[in-house]
Amino acid sequence: MIYVGTCGYGYKDWIGPFYPPKTRSGEMLPYYASRFGAVEIDSSYYGVPAERTIATMLARSPRDFRFSFKAPQAVTHPGDYGARVHEDGALLRERLLPVRDAGKFGAVLLQFPNGFEPEPLTVRYLEAVVGAFDGLPLVAEFRNHAWQNAETIARLETLGVGWCNVDMPALASLMTPSSDATSRIGYVRFHGRNAAMWWTGDNVTRYEYDYRAEELVPWADRIAEIEAQVDDTYVFFNNHAVGNAAGNAELLETLLASRYGDAAAEFVALPSDAPAVQPGLPGFA
Repeated sequence: MIYVGTCGYGYKDWIGPFYPPKTRSGEMLPYYASRFGAVEIDSSYYGVPAERTIATMLARSPRDFRFSFKAPQAVTHPGDYGARVHEDGALLRERLLPVRDAGKFGAVLLQFPNGFEPEPLTVRYLEAVVGAFDGLPLVAEFRNHAWQNAETIARLETLGVGWCNVDMPALASLMTPSSDATSRIGYVRFHGRNAAMWWTGDNVTRYEYDYRAEELVPWADRIAEIEAQVDDTYVFFNNHAVGNAAGNAELLETLLASRYGDAAAEFVALPSDAPAVQPGLPGFA
């Protein structure tokens, strides 16, 4: 199954572009879950969610909805990769067990920074982080292209960790588009192509971008290649400014539905009112 969604959902600037006017914060997840089958929780990067917060998420989402969670920055951005894994890793693992037990768990995303380059020290640290989340599905996202090689693919396969395929600006040292899978989970993240702001922007302006259909068409084929190798594939848009992520996620769902035609419901987690096929899009009959 292919789950398409966004990185986060509780953005006030989505009221109007995505959420109906006057939508309250407590109404956002139920509305979001009526449009998408999964979400990647970004707030867990800044702090481990409280038990009550996670219980509320479970209560406000449908039975077949899926959550992925971004690992805390204290774990993936420690500054000293020779140190022990921060206790937030073990705490997040414990807090996520109810999500797993409810059948709503996607993966924990381990997003490492551009300065995290492959060398013996960082490889050992990667293995230690994997151990901290023992028993939970993991996906590793690297920002430095030095990891994008056969050796890393083989290492992740051995560790049972998924590979995160990314779309981002075509800049030196960054990752390039791929359709790799190293576990039973496929994973894709769209960060936009705002090259001008990538190194100087903040967590909003860096990802400020609105994809065109012709930019997503090649990804529909890559996602199909990933889906053929795994059990479930998660696709999330991180270009969240002014609701672009939600609009682009809906566009990609339409492209995937067009690709699979009448069999779309067997492969893509579409909302009940989504069109099975929308002809006339670039690259599709």
